[in-house]
Amino acid sequence: MLPMKVFIVHAHPEKQSFNGGLTQHAKAVLEQTNNEVIISDLYAMNFNPVSDRRNFTSEKDSDYFQQQIEDYYASENDGFSEDIKAEMEKLFWCDVLIFQFPLWWFGLPAILKGWVDKVFAAGKIYGGGKWYDNGVFKGKKAMLSLTTGGKLPMYTEIGLHGDIHTILYPINHGILRYIGFDVLPPFVVFGATKINDERRKGYLREYEKRLVSIDETYPIIYPALADFDDNFQLKS
Repeated sequence: MLPMKVFIVHAHPEKQSFNGGLTQHAKAVLEQTNNEVIISDLYAMNFNPVSDRRNFTSEKDSDYFQQQIEDYYASENDGFSEDIKAEMEKLFWCDVLIFQFPLWWFGLPAILKGWVDKVFAAGKIYGGGKWYDNGVFKGKKAMLSLTTGGKLPMYTEIGLHGDIHTILYPINHGILRYIGFDVLPPFVVFGATKINDERRKGYLREYEKRLVSIDETYPIIYPALADFDDNFQLKS
């Protein structure tokens, strides 16, 4: 595996949680194989997930706040707040982005969704034809690593909660692929609070195998922009 720059965005309030263990294990494994790792621990950083005028040092319209308009203006005038600029720099630095989080209400924890809302800014991160396979981060890889409360059978096509891949589609496709990342299959720890220590050790071994084989892992295949017509419908 060639050395990589890996950016982990960690979103769990308890350092002793299994999410915390996965992040620390990832850092250790990756650094042992000569990769560089940066972690944004959102709770430890007291990251503010609320989007408003505090996102910016610039101001396009003082009378009416439209975040996308302000995003574009800030992109042109170096007008993002220092905390957002710092996270953007990590995105552009990395070869691989990993989101580490517990699945809460079938989605991202609020602090991580707020991070996305603020950091994935129009003009800087997407817009002007920069999306999907023409996205800003074309050629980079991204992966979700997450825990669930329910056990694996609940997250199948015939399970109570539905297929885990369908649940994660809005994140994998609508967030990560949208801005150009090649999205790798997720690493999922099912029923994290219900498994014993031996199974947790097994999951850590499985995660290690995933991490050291990132270069050889095929991304999820999504239709390309060229596969759609002018109305953004798949061509027949």
